[in-house]
Amino acid sequence: MHLLPTQEEVVQVLRDTGALREGHFEYPTGYHSNEYLQVPLAMRYYQHARTLSVGLSRLLRAHSDIRAIIPELSIVAPATAGLPVAYGVCEALRAKQVYWAEEADDGKMRFRQYLEQHPGEQVVLVDDILRTGRKLRLMKDLLESRGATVVALAVIIYQPNPSTHDFGKVPFYYLSKMDASYYTDTARCELCRRGAPLDKVWV
Repeated sequence: MHLLPTQEEVVQVLRDTGALREGHFEYPTGYHSNEYLQVPLAMRYYQHARTLSVGLSRLLRAHSDIRAIIPELSIVAPATAGLPVAYGVCEALRAKQVYWAEEADDGKMRFRQYLEQHPGEQVVLVDDILRTGRKLRLMKDLLESRGATVVALAVIIYQPNPSTHDFGKVPFYYLSKMDASYYTDTARCELCRRGAPLDKVWV
């Protein structure tokens, strides 16, 4: 394994741990796809979690502006699934703190009670995977409404689909980009046409 894992090495870890599955999947968006990724299945194993998190931290550290503010940097995840990545990145960087948000019943993001943000706080938003980027976008909006500045986004896997949000000029880092086949119109789904068994998946 290289100091910075290659695309092939990351994919192999995902396959070996069952985090990457091939088949015929229906996402909550209604899209059909030939791949389904659950990065937390890879993060169950200490060595893999460390390898992936440290690799991501090295990408961040290579950015001179981020490297200069590490002692005051907050690492923030938009949901609990991103916490293993957030803690791993924070430890590798020796950043200031980690925290996260939760999605309320009304679909809005909120922080835990008594957790306070400070105007001018500098944040790296991290997650295990970016598909649509919906939660990362909501998290970014929430942080900025509290006066924080999101200086970068960082994820283990970037797997864009037709609904992926554009984060503009915010620096974006990922260890591996994986292009799955997405069918937004199920009537045109090649997998459906072949009669491949359909597996409905969560996020």
